[in-house]
Amino acid sequence: MKMRKAIIRPERIDFVKKALENYEFYGMTVTEVMGRGDQKGITLQFRGGTMAIDLLPKISIEVVIKHEHAETVIRLIQPAVKTGKMGDGKIFQVPVKKMVRVRTNEVEA
Repeated sequence: MKMRKAIIRPERIDFVKKALENYEFYGMTVTEVMGRGDQKGITLQFRGGTMAIDLLPKISIEVVIKHEHAETVIRLIQPAVKTGKMGDGKIFQVPVKKMVRVRTNEVEA
């Protein structure tokens, strides 16, 4: 099993959900996070002055899938979140050695 973790722009979450649902990938964990990357934040004009905001709101999505679907999930997420601008996000792959379904005690390794 593999975990795909994507850090994306908040406004792109609905596009990701729709893309994954179209291929019957329904399970995911979504968390609101703050972060920064190469863009190092943004500068806003506020009441006549400038304000530097270096931690921007992002969404973290975690999807655990079988090994054979791992590349498919990347191919679905990437175009759904891509705007072509700095700050689009990143997708990570994490190995999952064991998964236990709490309700049924079913184990997948």
